[in-house]
Amino acid sequence: MQQPYIIGITGGSASGKTTFLKKLMASFDPKDICLMAQDNYYLPHDDQEIDENGVINFDLPSSFDATAYARDVLKLRNGEVVTRPEYTFNNPNIIPRELVFNPAPIIVVEGIFVFYFEEVAKLLNLRVYIDAEEHVKLQRRILRDVKERGYGGLDDVLYRYSNHVVPTYEKYIRPYKYDTDLIIPNNRHFENGLEVLVSFLRTKIQSYYS
Repeated sequence: MQQPYIIGITGGSASGKTTFLKKLMASFDPKDICLMAQDNYYLPHDDQEIDENGVINFDLPSSFDATAYARDVLKLRNGEVVTRPEYTFNNPNIIPRELVFNPAPIIVVEGIFVFYFEEVAKLLNLRVYIDAEEHVKLQRRILRDVKERGYGGLDDVLYRYSNHVVPTYEKYIRPYKYDTDLIIPNNRHFENGLEVLVSFLRTKIQSYYS
C-alpha cells in the first residue's frame, strides 16, 4: 500500500496557522488531504496545570495527550479511519462533534508542539513553520481569545500571553524554527508561501495515485 505524505505545520500562537490551513485545505479535493489538529488532543480541564497565580496554563506540552495524537497519526498513515471528539476551547455554547479522519494521500499534522513531540515529529515527511512578528501575534491573540474563545477580557488575555504563551514559544517552538524545511512569513499575507506548498503537495498526490 502506498503510504501518505505527512506534513507538519507549526508556529507561535496566533501566527495565523488556522487561516493558512483553511486555505491550504480548500486548495485540494477533500479525499486527497486530511487535517489532524493538535488542539483536539487537549487533556480534560481538570488535568491541566495551574500556575502560581491559580490560572490554568493551556500552553504547555503537558496540556496534550501526545501519545494519543501520535497513535492516531500512525493509524492514518497505515490506512485506518480515526475518530476523535472535537475540542471546543472550554466554550459551553458549543456542542462537541465526533470528528472522523479518513486516510488520504496528504496528512496535515498541525499544532504548536508537533515538532517538539518526538513521537509525532518522527512521522513527518515535511516540516513547515508559519512565522509572524510578536506584535502581530499579540493583536491576533487578543481578537481571537476575547471574541471566539470567551476569555475574561483584555487583562486575562494579556496575562496568559505574557506568562504562558511567550515562555512556551521561547522554550518549545522557536528553537525549531530553523530546523524546518519551509518558513512561511505571515505578517501581512502568506499567499506566495501557500502557492509554493500547494504546488509541491500536488506532485505528491500525483505520485500517490501513479
